[in-house]
Amino acid sequence: MSPQSWFTQAAARLRTANPYAVDAALAALVLFAVSLQWLFPDEGDDRLTWQGWLLGAATAVPLVWRRRAPFATAWAVSAATPAMAVYHAPPPDVMYGGLVVLYTMAARGLPWQRRVMLVGWAIGTTVTMQHKEDARPFEYAFHLLCIACAYALGWLARVQRAYTAELEDRARRVERERAADTARAIAQERARIARDMHDILAHAVSLMVVQAEAGPVVVRSDPERAEASFDAIAAAGRDAMAQLRRILGVLKEEQGNGTSPQPGVAALPRLLRQVGESAGLRVELHTTGRPHPLPADAEVAAYRVVQEALTNTVKHAYASCATVELDWTEDLLTLTVTDDGQGPAAPSGGHGLIGIRERAAACGGSAEAGRGPDGGFRVVVRLPAAADRQAALG
Repeated sequence: MSPQSWFTQAAARLRTANPYAVDAALAALVLFAVSLQWLFPDEGDDRLTWQGWLLGAATAVPLVWRRRAPFATAWAVSAATPAMAVYHAPPPDVMYGGLVVLYTMAARGLPWQRRVMLVGWAIGTTVTMQHKEDARPFEYAFHLLCIACAYALGWLARVQRAYTAELEDRARRVERERAADTARAIAQERARIARDMHDILAHAVSLMVVQAEAGPVVVRSDPERAEASFDAIAAAGRDAMAQLRRILGVLKEEQGNGTSPQPGVAALPRLLRQVGESAGLRVELHTTGRPHPLPADAEVAAYRVVQEALTNTVKHAYASCATVELDWTEDLLTLTVTDDGQGPAAPSGGHGLIGIRERAAACGGSAEAGRGPDGGFRVVVRLPAAADRQAALG
């Protein structure tokens, strides 16, 4: 194991360890370090006295509470350290307890507390050194440099902790936003699937009901027409099944396994022909402007809007004719479906009209529905082209 890896693991264990146990061990280590000088004094130094040992202990024991009461601990150690130095039993070569409380205050204290301790220790150390016999200039520099280093390490630890907390908070925000985006995407996809299922089934069932009602009427008088009605029912059912398989294939993530894309504007003539043949409704398609590709969801929305509007016409309007108009401009497709029926092609709160509005809004467009200028019912949907899609979506 490399030294860097060992140090990283040791730091991780310290961060996850019980803080009171760590502080108690630190206090014991400081007390041991302070006692070494007295237990093994240099030649000519004062011998250890019980008063001196108590003063040394007073610089170490308060460190047990350095995280619970950092400012009070700093004051206790700040009072005991110069007292020990002045007492000459003997004065410490290194202010172990002082360095720890300076680090702690720089890392955890309030701004004014940090400034008070830094200035106080710098002045106190300089004054206390005056009471040391034969104090040399390098000793002043050594102690002041130790104070500056301890404070700088504490400041770096505080900055690192704040930076880590900010990163963790940002990660939590990103995770929450990702979860919210996922939930929105799921809700939008469920709504889209529900609209597709409604449009497909409502369209197919409406055509099948119309043909099923007409079949018994003509089964004896016009067998060929009755046979055509049953063929239309079968064709509508097969078309609905094919479209449902496409949707289920997407749900099963089988897009790459032979599933065909959903129908778009190019499939409208086939849809109008199917409605005309199945429901006996005369449907006309008029196109103005120059057609151009739309975004994939807008292509599907255009097809489904026409499908739903014609389904409502067949089910509710009792119309004989319907007109589908596609007005192409450079940045917009305006799609209008008008019939000559007896009024609103669906109840105002019907799911079909709601689905039309939702489809248009999902593509950045808009939808209107109401009585036509010459009677009947009209649906107008505006779908933006790709260039204006982002602005339309806001």
